[in-house]
Amino acid sequence: MKKVFISIFVFILFLSLMGCGKTTGSEAKDKKIKVGIRSSELRTWEFIKEKAKKEGLDLELVTFNASVDPNQVLAEGDIDVNAFQHIAYLTSFNEKNGTDIVPIGTTLIAPLGLYSKKYKSLDELPKNAKIAVPNDASNWGRALLLLQEAKLIKVVDNFDGNGGADKIKENPKHIKIVPVDGAATPRVMDDVDASVINNGVAVEAGLYLKDAIIHESKTAKPYINVIAARKEDANRPELKKLVKIYQTDEVANFIKKTYKGNYIPTFISLKELKTFKDAYKN
Repeated sequence: MKKVFISIFVFILFLSLMGCGKTTGSEAKDKKIKVGIRSSELRTWEFIKEKAKKEGLDLELVTFNASVDPNQVLAEGDIDVNAFQHIAYLTSFNEKNGTDIVPIGTTLIAPLGLYSKKYKSLDELPKNAKIAVPNDASNWGRALLLLQEAKLIKVVDNFDGNGGADKIKENPKHIKIVPVDGAATPRVMDDVDASVINNGVAVEAGLYLKDAIIHESKTAKPYINVIAARKEDANRPELKKLVKIYQTDEVANFIKKTYKGNYIPTFISLKELKTFKDAYKN
């Protein structure tokens, strides 16, 4: 009888030790990261996915079209992070929706450009020219800053970065701003004199920065793109590891080569990123 008890004890101890050697469901889940992206950056993230795999991270890439805002999906907890937006857009989204999504790392700048099928230079743009701009607040404001840099308009004093019909202080050429859905800015080019198009949308439409009449330079500071997460997840080790993988010379070189200058890798600290609002000052 004593031998039976000893055998049972040894068997239970064996099962216990086996259990200690296994990874729990929650631990395994921590290694998997769902990343929400736009198709314009799919090649970059497929490259990162392979690198992450070697570092023990399993990335699931979830691609969204222009009709779905990855921030809403992130806020609802269906993905772990997203990487599609600049910091000004994220700030505007949080203020509008009462969400608490935060940047956990910077990625790149995708310069906004002014494109036209009719004209090749700013000097050719006529008075009363119709210029299409993205109709969401942050990108509308971004478009106005670009037009100000081109000396076509001047925005109001204390401009907050958000666009609107009332944000133009001076308009000497009587430019007519035509706000449209951001995804439609390439499609309306036949109907307007020029169109301000987000870089990612331009890439999807077969347009490159070299095709633009003018594109962002010094105005781009508030428009550094970020990897974003829910605030409660910001310090998850695997998410920090993902940012570290992204911010490598290898990824930066891949982006430069793949997108031929359309995307500019921009890796700065989160502390520096907080100063983006200073770029709105005139």
